[in-house]
Amino acid sequence: MKVLVIGAGGREHALSWKISQSPIVTNVFVAPGNGGTELERLITNIDIQSNDIEGLADFASKEGIDLTIIGPEDPLVNGITDRFNELGLKCFGPTKGGAQLEGSKEFMKEFLIRHNIPTAHYGVFTDSTKAMEYAIEKGFPIVIKADGLAAGKGVTIAYSIEEAKMAINLSLESGVFGKAGRKIIIEEFLTGEEASFIVMTDGINAIPFPSSQDHKARDEMDKGPNTGGMGAYSPAPVVDEMVHKKIMNEIIHPTLSGLKKENLEYIGFLYAGMMIDKNKNLKVLEFNCRFGDPETQPIMMRIKSDLADLCFKACENDLENQIIEWDERKSLGVVIAAEGYPFEYEKNKEIKNIPFEEEDLKVFHAGTELSDEGLKSNGGRVLCVTALGSSVQSAQKKAYNAASKITYKDSFYRKDIGYRAIEREIK
Repeated sequence: MKVLVIGAGGREHALSWKISQSPIVTNVFVAPGNGGTELERLITNIDIQSNDIEGLADFASKEGIDLTIIGPEDPLVNGITDRFNELGLKCFGPTKGGAQLEGSKEFMKEFLIRHNIPTAHYGVFTDSTKAMEYAIEKGFPIVIKADGLAAGKGVTIAYSIEEAKMAINLSLESGVFGKAGRKIIIEEFLTGEEASFIVMTDGINAIPFPSSQDHKARDEMDKGPNTGGMGAYSPAPVVDEMVHKKIMNEIIHPTLSGLKKENLEYIGFLYAGMMIDKNKNLKVLEFNCRFGDPETQPIMMRIKSDLADLCFKACENDLENQIIEWDERKSLGVVIAAEGYPFEYEKNKEIKNIPFEEEDLKVFHAGTELSDEGLKSNGGRVLCVTALGSSVQSAQKKAYNAASKITYKDSFYRKDIGYRAIEREIK
């Protein structure tokens, strides 16, 4: 089987790395890929950008691709699956209609309300004055989100009138997020612990993946600006057996049922980001219509089953009775980012001394490229050092030990990835 993975980040490196291990896969192509996928012996980079839908469709048709897996959200929201379906090509990812769950926060919130799925109270605004009035009326802290896709950076927690005014103006007046920020969502601030919960679905059946926890803030103890994610670990202790059942019954099953009722075709990964309070009540913060990044990296370290076979079966509406086998060990990934990220940062920095892959250690590439001069940085989030361990603490120790050996000038990483789980372990 020939498989095409679309995307250029750490998520795509992890997915293609795992897919290349399948005994039924003969070729793995990544479009466009990165320096890490180029270094993989069994993976071939293809110079086609992830938003070039016609170029990708043409390649898949001519190459005889049996299965395409979409990594990033942009091509999904822009209808890549619809185009592939028209050509009779198997594509693991929701159609444009289903991808609205991520493409528009307004659509997502209205969908949640329609199907009685718990979420935060909110308002939708295109006018900055009305938005400001609403924020003041509701009180602080309050959450302000760009409606559209903003690469994980369109969310602000405002603790004061000044911070709210800045966030609203950046989106609605300054246009920092482009068309994604022409409309904003203002939500109540929820307390509790966040967790990521991802399932694989064929549109009817849902197979849950292990829970995980992202670290979105740039700095230790979840301070600083929002990012695309500075690290993650799996599983998340906050998702115990009871919470797991609640997520499936209160969020996942009603969502799939709602999509079906609204005739929105959905095959692929469904990612629910949620807040879990001290009484184990759940509220959906966001939906993603693809695997999360950096959650993919630690989860791919733990999956033992054939991912390519499972994705193919999902496209055939054949996930019923499928079981996924998992490594019982914990996994943790630390993102190494360019200095200045998530704002201005420099590229083309030399990267050396990446540790060799081991059974319990893998360095996944995100913003890298391979040149005649060696490996160079080519993005904000550059590497994700990922390790397995008997505990989150031991996985953390391995990941940080490996990260410390990498030579990459003007880079940084958080030193506390996994701290919530480790606090539970050492009690």
